[in-house]
Amino acid sequence: MSSHQPHTITPSDLPKTITRYLRAHHDHDTATAVAAFTGDATVTDDGRTYQGATAIEEWLNRSATEFTYTIELTEAQQTNPTHYVATHHLEGDFPGGSVDLRYQFSLRDDLIERLVIEP
Repeated sequence: MSSHQPHTITPSDLPKTITRYLRAHHDHDTATAVAAFTGDATVTDDGRTYQGATAIEEWLNRSATEFTYTIELTEAQQTNPTHYVATHHLEGDFPGGSVDLRYQFSLRDDLIERLVIEP
């Protein structure tokens, strides 16, 4: 198996930092979600990049209130010891009504250093 080829893992095998972030994001617990990131972390969502705890906190607060939706973790993959992908299915009142999003995580020192969310 190539070190850059993602392989499927069970969602319960995602690192604790990722599952803690995903649960906090789902529960709109911004403080816990932000604590899962490094101080210089970046998040890229919907073509925009947010860097640092303050920008990430603002993004989390806005994304929690912008639309109403359900989210289900449908697949998890590991590319290497610090890179993971969690695929979520969302349904709600946003344009299009449903979408599958890939949450691509890069970890450093057991914290999220980079998160890219894209279809």
